[in-house]
Amino acid sequence: MKPSHVIALLLLLLNFLLTACSSTSREKEEVTPDAKDHTVLAVLWQQNAAEYRALCYQAFNSAKRKIQRSGLSDQPLALITDIDETVLDNSPYSGMQILYDRAFDREDWIEWGLQKSAKALPGAVAFFRYADSMGVEVFYISNRYEEQLAETLENMAALGLPNADAEHVFLKTNSSEKQSRRDRVLEEHHVLMYLGDNLSDLSSVFDGQGTVQRNLLVDELAEAFGDRFIVFPNAIYGDWESKGIYESGRDWTDTQRDSIRRAKVVSYK
Repeated sequence: MKPSHVIALLLLLLNFLLTACSSTSREKEEVTPDAKDHTVLAVLWQQNAAEYRALCYQAFNSAKRKIQRSGLSDQPLALITDIDETVLDNSPYSGMQILYDRAFDREDWIEWGLQKSAKALPGAVAFFRYADSMGVEVFYISNRYEEQLAETLENMAALGLPNADAEHVFLKTNSSEKQSRRDRVLEEHHVLMYLGDNLSDLSSVFDGQGTVQRNLLVDELAEAFGDRFIVFPNAIYGDWESKGIYESGRDWTDTQRDSIRRAKVVSYK
């Protein structure tokens, strides 16, 4: 074989190896899942589906009927509600996470809150105004950071929500548990119902529980839903994911989270 042919062959072989390595590198990058890409359909559903709106109206209708059925009480009547995905729609924040490939970040979340542009869930303003008109005091217990209080109140007040003040809005200080804040309301009020998108918004019995126990508890308390407990749809995030699917693991990589999600999908094949 002529030397020139050998050189040409070596160059072709080198080019093949470089191309193969580059392709392998690209493939590795492509299979690495984005931090929030798996939430695309959930966010689109919340922002677009008429079914989502219908479920919100259904929840508020149930809550309204609960007030209408309430009898006399020796204590002032109240209700306790979560804020995010129960009163305010934060799906634009989740949309930002998808577009910029970002996991939850405290600074990003605070930046979103400072916009004071969250809209109310369908039916929320009308329901809470109705409760207020019926003498039912509205208390908002949320795990937004305490430093977000001012902008949260401004956002709520701009929407016309009742009791948008520091005496009725209890944000997170040192702990995510809500029972101690609920107890503050229970000291002087008869609480008719609890509203939330997360089971821990409703009762401390759900705190820290995994998927199996959460489902068992829901079955045990079945009669309370639609009456004392009013639940709102949230397929984007929540304890069902963090404490359930991910089993409270905070240090999983995006690849590990993707593997966990896929491993827990039930299929007939």
